[in-house]
Amino acid sequence: MRRLTALIPIFIVCMVLLIIIPLPVVILDTMFILNITLSIVIFLTTMYIKETLQFSILPTLLLLTTVFRIALNVSSTRLILSNSGSAGKVIKIFGDFVLSGNIVIGFVVFLIVVAVQFIVIVKGSERVAEVAARFTLDAMPGKQMAIDADLSAGIISEQEAVLRRSKIQREADFFGAMDGASKFVKGDAILSIIVVLVNFFGGLIVGMVEGGSSFKDVLSKYSIATVGDGLVSQLPSLMISIATGIIVTRAASKEDLHSDLFAQFTSQPYALIITGGVLMGFLLIPGFPKIATFLLGGLLVFLGIRLLQAQKEYQNVALRQKKAEAAQQSVKESDYYKKPESLYDLLFVDPMELEFGYSLIEMVSDTKEGNFLDRIVMLRKQFALDNGVVFPSIRLKDSNLINPNQYVIKVRGEEVARGEILVGYILALNIENSTDDLDGIDAIEPAYGIPSKWILKSEKEKAEALGYTLIEPTSVIIAHLSEVIKHYIHELFSRKDVEMLLENLKKTNGGIVEGIIPEIVSLVDFHKILSNLLREFIPIKDLETIINAIAENAVAVKDIDLLTEYVRQSLKRTITRAFASSGNLMVIVISPKVEKLITANLRKADKKTYLSLEPEIITEFVNSVKEQLEKHKDVFVTPIILTSSMIRVHISRLLETFISNIVVLSFNEIENSVQVLAIGNVDLKEAEQNIGGT
Repeated sequence: MRRLTALIPIFIVCMVLLIIIPLPVVILDTMFILNITLSIVIFLTTMYIKETLQFSILPTLLLLTTVFRIALNVSSTRLILSNSGSAGKVIKIFGDFVLSGNIVIGFVVFLIVVAVQFIVIVKGSERVAEVAARFTLDAMPGKQMAIDADLSAGIISEQEAVLRRSKIQREADFFGAMDGASKFVKGDAILSIIVVLVNFFGGLIVGMVEGGSSFKDVLSKYSIATVGDGLVSQLPSLMISIATGIIVTRAASKEDLHSDLFAQFTSQPYALIITGGVLMGFLLIPGFPKIATFLLGGLLVFLGIRLLQAQKEYQNVALRQKKAEAAQQSVKESDYYKKPESLYDLLFVDPMELEFGYSLIEMVSDTKEGNFLDRIVMLRKQFALDNGVVFPSIRLKDSNLINPNQYVIKVRGEEVARGEILVGYILALNIENSTDDLDGIDAIEPAYGIPSKWILKSEKEKAEALGYTLIEPTSVIIAHLSEVIKHYIHELFSRKDVEMLLENLKKTNGGIVEGIIPEIVSLVDFHKILSNLLREFIPIKDLETIINAIAENAVAVKDIDLLTEYVRQSLKRTITRAFASSGNLMVIVISPKVEKLITANLRKADKKTYLSLEPEIITEFVNSVKEQLEKHKDVFVTPIILTSSMIRVHISRLLETFISNIVVLSFNEIENSVQVLAIGNVDLKEAEQNIGGT
């Protein structure tokens, strides 16, 4: 087999040399027969393949066969002009058969063959290949995203995903190559006309110059040679052109050409019956061929009726079979779900999902610059560095249930946020409250609720000059996703994640875990403490400090919320860095009267402390906080309430129900080096009265 691999390169080199080296008549006849054989094989192969990629070598074959025909044309022209019109038996037989003693008919037939090939087949194939290449490339992002979605859902393996991606890429490459390769056949058709003119007029000149023959004999001799040579070249070229048209027009087929033709023509019996009826109607035209028309029309009607009967019988059988299968499936399904453990397959819920309208599919596909999946990977990396926890995989999928320009973020199967993206635009954020007019579509930035506009890319420089902050559509989604994960990470943080964090800590400091978890505090309680921290945006990277704080206080403190407060106080450096990185901390404080009121209404039950306030007091307190936040909204990036450590957790739990994105800190959680600036004060009008009443 290895020895045979050298034959193809040698054959290709010989094809090129044929243009230069004169060939004996016998070898030229053999090459013509080989050319015809090769074209028939290519022509028939395109009929029997089921997928275009099964014959992916066709673009290269178009080039090689074109070069081969050109080499044969040059060799035959050399023999025709130098050997008194004799260029072998193949050319002579083709010329005699087509001319049949009439030069005009021969040339007309040859020109029709060339015209059909050049104007109809090659031109059409070229256009189909061009459109197929463009649409294949346009469809790649959606196909890639579908593969990624199937891979994320576990429907396919990684190996199968690689194969499917490779197939998509090869299809795009194939149709792109076919778009260019069709130009070879087009050029060959033009060259054949030139060769015919050279052979004919050149032969006439040579024949008359040499003398010894009459003009009629010279004309007959060189006409036969010219037409024969043209047809010997153009018939294989025509078959290859048809093969090219077949393969580029069968992109949507799943079977070979014979199967598709038979299945699709016989699928519409009414079309055959009506066509047969129309042919029968032609019998009413005087002088119309009656026997052939009657036979063909009758045959179509007969076939249509038989196919219609067969279809109805098949539908009845299929319906009975379907009912039987449905009944059997129902029995099998009921048997399968008789076991309670089988029902658990139906209960799986993805931790996070990101659904896209169809207009956004291309934007988030992995073939686009600024790979969306890579952005999510980098977000996971940065989130882990900042918060000490890895958020779970996000399932990406398209949805036709939402607006084409929208995306939906789900946590545990339920929608928690959504946004809208205008593809091809840039989001301009009006952070500086610019009053200058900017052409665009008004919008609200989904992550932070900032007034903004969707602008065309041509308006980019103007927007920057007016002080707008510009964000690409992909970054809008990533920023929104980051904020959602930040707010829901305490729900996404699982017991398995805790175990992985502890295993990772054991690699560097295993002793700190031993004797504490689960001896002093259970894994369940440790998980709850970490979730409490994440719930209020406190990073848990410093596990050693967290475990040490638990070890120091867990023996005496059984209330998990109170134990979390001691852990928070041990993380004061982390908390200070998170909320007062500039060395200054602007806060709203709780008045001493209100703190005293809240402290007086703390109750204990089952080793837990809870806040018991009258609904009127809660309403007044929340409204007072909202009033302070509205008053100082231009100062805060993240609003911060500062209070004493004893009531901090209760105020936080109370306010998170009514106000989003608010942070409650205690004085014990702030380092002494930070300058605290109290810019607001939460007070209640009836605080003293309520304290006295309690």
